[in-house]
Formats: sequence, structure tokens, C-alpha cells
Amino acid sequence: MILSLFRKNTATEPVYAVYNAIVAQSRQPVFYAEWGVPDTVTGRFDMISLHMALLFRRLRAETGQQKDFSQAVFDLFFKDMDRSLREMGVGDLGVPKRIQKMGNIFFGLLAAMNEAMDRNDAPALEAVLARNIFGHNDGPHIATLAQYLLAEDRALATQQADAITNGTLTFEAAA
Repeated sequence: MILSLFRKNTATEPVYAVYNAIVAQSRQPVFYAEWGVPDTVTGRFDMISLHMALLFRRLRAETGQQKDFSQAVFDLFFKDMDRSLREMGVGDLGVPKRIQKMGNIFFGLLAAMNEAMDRNDAPALEAVLARNIFGHNDGPHIATLAQYLLAEDRALATQQADAITNGTLTFEAAA
């Protein structure tokens, strides 16, 4: 019994692996250097949110273990955001307010993305990205990011849910 306190919790390893894959993909320099995503705390949060949304889209039709897995990744995402805010110096009273605001932003983005992507509507997705990621700015980079997200969505649809919940999530190279 006492030894179990010192064991690594292997049930969370796949959650961390998938979350780390999302963060790594979100940090690809092409998003910031070439596609115009602001290289700021907000821009990086936005890119993680977009990739989280892709994961949730992939697992949304699943039940049981996959639903629990999605929730665990979501919880880790906001635990990481909480930690990041604290590292940036946000006080104990300010963190919950900011986390709530971030959650509202994330769910709004997810709903808007789902609506556009369920219809495979690239112009609608571009409008979502222009509004939520690029501050209503225009440019070819918005269409590029929309096409990337649609392609990733199709690629993730081919990945087995069991593989994902076992910690294997693969993204295509952003180019």
C-alpha cells in the first residue's frame, strides 16, 4: 500500500504524452514566423487551443475510456495554464478569473471551429481564425492555417482512438 505512493502513475502517462505532442506541434516555428500567428503568450495559447480542439473533434464521438481521456487532457491543459499564469506572476486571486476567461475563449473557439469544420467550410473556418487568432486581420496566412487545420482533422480521423488514448498522437508537419 505505501509503496504505491511512490510509483509513477502509469495511467496518466498517455495523457501527458498526448498533451506534450499537442504542445510540441503548437510550437512549430512556421506558425509564428511564416503564418502570422502572434508569437505571444496569447498566440501560443491559441495554437495549443486549436490543436486541443482537433483532438477533441477526433474523440468526440467516442465513449467510455476515450471520453475520460479527453477530460484528462483538458484538465491537464488548464492545470498547465494555471501553472504558466503563476510563473508569469499572476496572483492567487487573479488566476481563477483568468482561467475562467481562458476556458470561455477555448469553448467559444471549439464551438465555432466545429461548426465550420463539420461543414468542411474553409471560408467559415477562415472567418473563425481571423476573428479569434488574428484579431480580425486579413491575409493569405489565414487561409493557410485553415487548410492546415482541415488537413490535420482528416489525418487525425484516420488515427485509431485506442492508439491516441495509449499516448500516440501524430500530427503532420506544418509547412
